[in-house]
Amino acid sequence: MNEVQNAVQNALISRRSVRSYKSDPLPRPVLEEILEAGTYAATGMNRQSPIMIAITNKDLRDRLSALNAKIMGSDRADPFYGAPVVVIVLAEKKYPTYLYDGSLVMGNLMLAAHAHGIASCWIHRAKEEFELPEGKAILAELGIEGEFEGIGHCILGYAEGDLPTARERKDGYVYWLE
Repeated sequence: MNEVQNAVQNALISRRSVRSYKSDPLPRPVLEEILEAGTYAATGMNRQSPIMIAITNKDLRDRLSALNAKIMGSDRADPFYGAPVVVIVLAEKKYPTYLYDGSLVMGNLMLAAHAHGIASCWIHRAKEEFELPEGKAILAELGIEGEFEGIGHCILGYAEGDLPTARERKDGYVYWLE
């Protein structure tokens, strides 16, 4: 395995979801590189159905957090774990592969973040969030039009503390047919 292959394999194996963040902002150039990686995710027939909304504005981030917590059934928790950046991934529902396309964007974002030493986590409830009137109003305020479904929130920031360790891989994860 060459050096690049080794680095990619290591990133795939060592990336972990982080649930505690420092409030420090991310440098804009680093965030731009992470977002660029998201644009290169594989999509069905290269339709590029997803869009990303990068939120660094604390007031809007906190509004989304409160809405997400409401869906989760909690009025006290921050579902974004204090992360200063939230990237919303939405995908156009008119394409049959939209859910998979958006999921691959999420994966690219998390791997690119890890390559930059930035922690990440996939936060769910984006679908429900943007089906609510409050979520639709946020999209309208941002000028987002179309039939999109929320795929996920990729939270980004500097980890507060050490990265979690990987759990053992389960038996029967891979089946070989030779």
